[in-house]
Amino acid sequence: MDAFGKSQAVRRREDDRFLTGQGRYVDDIAPAGALRAFVFRSPVAHAEITTLNVGDARAAEGVHLVLTAEDVEAAGVRLDMDYDVLELPDGSEATAPMRPFLAKGRVRFVGEPIALIVADTLSRARDAAELIEFDYNDLPAHVDVAAGGQPLYPDIPDNIAFDWHFGDRAAADAAFAAADRRISVPVVDNRVISNPMEPRGCFADWDGTRLSITVNGQGVWPLKDEMVRQFGLDPKNVLAMNPDVGGGFGTKGFVYPEYTAVALAAKTLGRPVRWMADRTEGMLTDNDGRDLVSTCEFAFDKDLKIIAYRVDNICNLGAYNSGYAQFIQTELFTKVLMGTYDVQTTFLSVRGIYTNTCQVDAYRGAGRPEAIFAVERAIDQAARELGVDPWEIRRKNFIPADAFPYVSATGETYDVGDFHKVLDTAEVACDRAGFAARKAASGKRGKLRGIGLCYYIESILGDSEEHAKVTFDDDGGATIYVGTQSNGQGHETVFPRFLSDQTGIPYEKIRFVQGDSDLIPEGGGTGGSRSAVNQNNATLATVRRIVTDFSAFLAEENGVSPDDVTFDDQQFRIAGSNEAPTMLEAAALAREAGRDDLLSFRELAELPGRSFPNGAHVAEVEIDPETGVTEVVKYTVVDDFGNMINPLLVEGQIHGGVAQGIGQAITERVVHDEDGQLLTATFMDYAMPRADDMPMIDFSTEPVPSTANIMGMKGCGEAGTVGALAAVANAVADATWALGITRVDMPYTPHRMWALLNASDVAAQ
Repeated sequence: MDAFGKSQAVRRREDDRFLTGQGRYVDDIAPAGALRAFVFRSPVAHAEITTLNVGDARAAEGVHLVLTAEDVEAAGVRLDMDYDVLELPDGSEATAPMRPFLAKGRVRFVGEPIALIVADTLSRARDAAELIEFDYNDLPAHVDVAAGGQPLYPDIPDNIAFDWHFGDRAAADAAFAAADRRISVPVVDNRVISNPMEPRGCFADWDGTRLSITVNGQGVWPLKDEMVRQFGLDPKNVLAMNPDVGGGFGTKGFVYPEYTAVALAAKTLGRPVRWMADRTEGMLTDNDGRDLVSTCEFAFDKDLKIIAYRVDNICNLGAYNSGYAQFIQTELFTKVLMGTYDVQTTFLSVRGIYTNTCQVDAYRGAGRPEAIFAVERAIDQAARELGVDPWEIRRKNFIPADAFPYVSATGETYDVGDFHKVLDTAEVACDRAGFAARKAASGKRGKLRGIGLCYYIESILGDSEEHAKVTFDDDGGATIYVGTQSNGQGHETVFPRFLSDQTGIPYEKIRFVQGDSDLIPEGGGTGGSRSAVNQNNATLATVRRIVTDFSAFLAEENGVSPDDVTFDDQQFRIAGSNEAPTMLEAAALAREAGRDDLLSFRELAELPGRSFPNGAHVAEVEIDPETGVTEVVKYTVVDDFGNMINPLLVEGQIHGGVAQGIGQAITERVVHDEDGQLLTATFMDYAMPRADDMPMIDFSTEPVPSTANIMGMKGCGEAGTVGALAAVANAVADATWALGITRVDMPYTPHRMWALLNASDVAAQ
C-alpha cells in the first residue's frame, strides 16, 4: 500500500468549518436579494385537474411570478423531465410516459408540483399559494405494490411499467425439478425515506445570456445536461454548481422538478431566485428507496449444495419514472444476484408497477442491498427449515478462494476474494462461541436473544471513467480539481491527502475544488461507492503525466536524457547532479522558465474493471415480549475493502451505513393510506433511528487487494447498509424461530413484534 497511500487515519479537515458553522450550503450562499420561491403542490394522490386559476395569486402583494405548465410551454421550455428507460428482453423499451415538472392535466401523487410562486419573501409566496383556485375530479388511488387498480396512464394496462427477466428460465426450472430439496422464501423490503440532514434546495440566476444554477446534489453534469436539454441553450451558456452538501445517499443524485422551475423563473425575471424545501416537502417528494416484494427459491442437491436460484420480484416505481428507477431492481439487482455463492443456474423476473406515490429510485446501494437482503434472508431461512447451521450452509456454498477470478451467473467478474477467511475472522470477532451464554443471560431477564449473519458482496457502480486536474499556483501551492462530489464523505481530506502522498506536495498547501461545471468540464459525480477508487485512479494518471513532463523539463534544463531523471521519495533525482528538487520546486523552475504548459495538468483515467468489496456482518438482538421492543445489542463487521487510503473515514462510512440499515430494519417505514396520503410525513410519524437505537460497532478488515485497479482498493460507501439489513433480520428470525414464528417482515417495530409474540398460537407455548 505504500506505493499508493499511507493508509493513515487522518481526521477530516473540513470538519473544522462544518462544526463551527462555516459550511457553505446552498441556503447559506444564495445571492443577496434573491427572490423566494414556493411550490404549490397537489393535495391529492390521483385526480384530473378541472380548474387551475392563478390570477389572484399573481396579483397578490409582493408576487413577481407564478408559473404553471401552460406558462412553461408558452416560454418554449420543455416540460418533460429526462430519465433512462430499461431495455426489455425482446429488444423493446419499457414504458416511458411523460413526467412534467409542473403537473399538466392530471396529478398522480400527493406533493406533485403544480405551480411555482415567486415573491419578495417566502411568507408572501406562501400566502399567494393560498389564493390559487385548484379544483379536480378525484380518481381512485393505486398504492399497493401490485398490478391492477385505477390506471395512472390510459395506455399502460394494469399499471405495469415493465415485465423483465434475466437468466435461463428453462435451465432453472429443470434444476428445480431435479432437486432433492426446494425452499421458497417471501422477502419484503420496506419503503424508506432517505432524510439527508440538509433538505433539497437550489438557486438560479440569468444574466441575459447565461443560466447559472446551484443545487445541493451529487454532481453537476446531469444537472447541466438537463438545463441544456430543457432550455435549448448552448452548453457554454449553462453553469451548474454544487456547494457543500449535507447528505445525499443517492437521493440527491437526480434532477428534480423544482430545479427547472426555479431556473425558468430566474430566466423569466432576470433576477436570482432561490428555493429550499422544508422537511415535510422533502418527505413528500424526495425519491424514496427500496419497496419491493420478492419470492426467493433455492434448489438443493442431497449434500445441500445450491444447484439453482430463482427470484420473482415486484417493485414500486411510484407515479413516474425517475432517473434510474427502472434499472434498480433489474440490472443493478443482478450485479450481485447470487451473492458469494458458487451457483451458475439462476433466473430473475421483475415487474415494475406505477402507483400513486412518490417516485422510488436509488438509495444507498441501489439494487445491491435489495439483492443481498433477498439472498441472505433466503439462505438463512433455508438453513433453519433444513435443520442445519446457517454459517455452515454458507461455507458449503461459498465460491472457493482458488476459483477467482470468478464469472458469476449474471456475468460479473469477481476479481478476488477469500470469503472463508473473512467469515472465520468474523466468527472469532463476534465471539460466536459465547453466544449461548449471552442468550441464556437474556432469557433470565425475560428477553429473547438472536444472532444473525449476513455475508454480502458489493459491485461498485457508476461511470468507470474519471478526470483529475492539478494546477501549480502562483503562491507556491497546488490545487486539485475532482469530478466527484462530496456529500459528507470527506473528499476534501481524502483527495488532497492522496495527492500529497503521491507527490510530496505538503497536504496543507493543496487546495480542493469540486462541483463547478466551468472549472471541471467533465466528471462522473458521486454514487455507487465509486468516488475514492475512481478519483484516486484519475489522480494517479495525472501524477504520472506530471512526473513525465517535469522529468523531460528537468532533463532539458540539465542537459541530460529524460531517462536520467527519476522521481523517488517525493523528489526528482538528476543523474550527475546533487540537485533533488521537490514537485513544487520543479513547478517554480518551470514558472521561471516561462513554461506555463507545465503548470496545469488534466488526465482522464478509466478503471479496467469493477471492484467487489465483501464481508460478514453479525448482529445480535434482544426482544422484549412485554413491549415488543427490539434492540440491536451487539454488532460486528469484518470487511474486505482491499487497500484503504484512510481507515478512519472508512470506519465512519461503515458506521453510517449500518445505522441506515438498522433504521430500515427496526424503525423506518413509509405508510400511505388507501387514498394515497402519506401518513409518515413528519419525524413525529416517521421513526428515524436515534443514537440510543445504535449499538457499538466492532469493525475490522481482512483485506484481499483488488486486481481491478492499480491501488488494490474496493469501494466502501454503501457496504454498511448492504450488510446490515439481512444481519438484523436474520437475528430477529433466530430469536423467534423456537416460538414457531417462521416469518416476520421488516421493520421490527414494537407494535408489530408485540402483536406477533402475543398471538394466541405463540402465547400458548
